[in-house]
Amino acid sequence: MKTPNKPIVLITAGPTREAIDPVRFISNHSSGKMGYAIAGAFLDQGFEVILVSGPVNISLSHSCLRVIHVNSADEMYAACQQYFHVAQITIFAAAVADYKPAQVHAQKMKKSAHEFNLPMVKNVDIAFEFGKIKRNDQVSIGFALETNDEEQNALKKLYSKNLDLVVLNSVQDEGATFGHDTNKITIINRDFLFQAYPLKSKAEVARDIVMAAIQLRQKQEIPIQA
Repeated sequence: MKTPNKPIVLITAGPTREAIDPVRFISNHSSGKMGYAIAGAFLDQGFEVILVSGPVNISLSHSCLRVIHVNSADEMYAACQQYFHVAQITIFAAAVADYKPAQVHAQKMKKSAHEFNLPMVKNVDIAFEFGKIKRNDQVSIGFALETNDEEQNALKKLYSKNLDLVVLNSVQDEGATFGHDTNKITIINRDFLFQAYPLKSKAEVARDIVMAAIQLRQKQEIPIQA
């Protein structure tokens, strides 16, 4: 879907679902609203958008948009591998499950004992893997949803995953994070600069994130002309 002369942004959005058996899975409360709002804001700025989306109940349509629907973290990673190298900006907005069942049962599991133990293994850390191969002419932005030590944990993510910016959310903020139409964020860069924003609609928050990404590219003297 390459459109001549249009810069490309790659965005992940929504949750992942990690299968236990044919009818059960492990997931989280992510609605995908933030990632989809970011996609819409980039489209408004003239970008070509590749949106890799976990299962959500929202949709977006545009002539410069390609949506790739996935379920698991492995599927999301595989989809991103196809496009990361052509993206000028990548936004890791998906709430990817940290762990998955060690075994996916081919048949529905039956109730038996009073207790049930499910062995789990680590999922691929998508942002970390792409951080290892990110070029100097690419911008990567990640999200940190924290319940405690918010700033310290966000900074760890920023550097360990080779991100250029991290968008910090706190579950302590009323009207923010999963399920809401509003969000409250702090954008942190690699110079330890913290830009805090008030509670806004997710559409407004998305525009703030897009502007921060574009301004960063301009500071790197790699101007984007959409």
